[in-house]
Amino acid sequence: MSAKTETSLDEQTRGLIRAAVADHFEEELSFLADFVRIPSVRFEEAPAQDFIAAALRERRYEVDEWTIELDDLEPLPGFGPIHGDFSRARTVVGTHRPSVTRGQSLILQGHLDVVPTGPLDMWTTPPFEPTIEDGWMYGRGAGDMKSGTVAAIFALDALHHAGFEPAARVHIQSVIEEESTGLGALSTLQRGYRADLAVLPEPSDHTINRAQIGVLWFRIAVKGKPTHVAVAKEGSNAIMAAYDVIRALQELEVEWNARAAKDPIYGDVAHPLNFNAGKISGGDWASSVPAWCNVDCRMGVLPGQSLAAAKSEIEACVSAVSRNHPFLSNNPPDVTWNGFQAEGYVLGNDADPGLEAMRRSHAAVFGEGAELEERKMTALTDTRFYGLYYDIPAFCYGPRAENIHGFDERVNLSSVKQTTEVLALFIADWCGLNPLQDD
Repeated sequence: MSAKTETSLDEQTRGLIRAAVADHFEEELSFLADFVRIPSVRFEEAPAQDFIAAALRERRYEVDEWTIELDDLEPLPGFGPIHGDFSRARTVVGTHRPSVTRGQSLILQGHLDVVPTGPLDMWTTPPFEPTIEDGWMYGRGAGDMKSGTVAAIFALDALHHAGFEPAARVHIQSVIEEESTGLGALSTLQRGYRADLAVLPEPSDHTINRAQIGVLWFRIAVKGKPTHVAVAKEGSNAIMAAYDVIRALQELEVEWNARAAKDPIYGDVAHPLNFNAGKISGGDWASSVPAWCNVDCRMGVLPGQSLAAAKSEIEACVSAVSRNHPFLSNNPPDVTWNGFQAEGYVLGNDADPGLEAMRRSHAAVFGEGAELEERKMTALTDTRFYGLYYDIPAFCYGPRAENIHGFDERVNLSSVKQTTEVLALFIADWCGLNPLQDD
């Protein structure tokens, strides 16, 4: 990787770049709306990847797209198991190669997978019909994180419109599975993509996210004893037994957060580790005592916490509640690890050159006195793959969004414009600039 030399943009160049963002912002909003219209829920991301691949080709990037092979990823650190049809999963990367290389290389990564909408009648407007009202765009994925991806693409556009190109290699990576396993990001690393820095424009309300927890997904499978409900006491209700296990895991959550109060990174964050029983299904018939119940769960873990040890504690918790249970003592639940197996991550160097460049770019847009605040996330992002396993510093910086993963998800459009400006100036600072050559 190349050595970093401090770059400084003059006011005229900054003005040209910011003006280019403003001149094309209506086009950017139209592009974002078209992107949000594509319902890129899990295992159905292909049309959205087609949309991004076409946009990158139109901009004359070198485009690489491939089908993800799980066998290639399974031996790699950070791998999480997939349950479902992954045969159509694809990654798209667009690469800019400069005429002359002078600066540091960069990965700009966005994910286009979105979480399920939930009941449609609980949305004010349909989730995949983007609506603009009072300076906000509403729609599933508008905030998390299609607006950030679009800001990165249009930040590079702005440099072009201002008469420049980045003076270093830039990879624009469009990945899937960020919400479930992170295997889209892992696939880019398996493919060989590297850079001096990775920036993920996740919605952060113009703060830096460089510390995040880890996450474990697991399923508890409880088996009951079915009977007719008229003689319910002769059977055992798997759904009710599952609730006893959930309560025990809630107690484990309390214990883990008591430990977290002494953590050097998260000690000042109230309740950083969250347990969630996110999906429950069970039984077959209202007049039968249910014979089965599955509960899909999520538990947070601290950076540096051993995933193997955390899994063992969870399994021990389930075993303990089962030993003293009138039915589960002879029918212990099964615990299956079925998604995120993600370690926490902290970009520990406060003086990291990438952070310094982002601070300069943020101040250029928000004012020289504007401090770039930092947040410690109680969720996770794909930055962990770069920082933990491939020695690539990584952090998040993106627009203001609300109701992420909820009803009426929305992104602030002024914030999208500001994010585009900050990213454009950051790319110019980090990568350096070459004047565009005549075709």
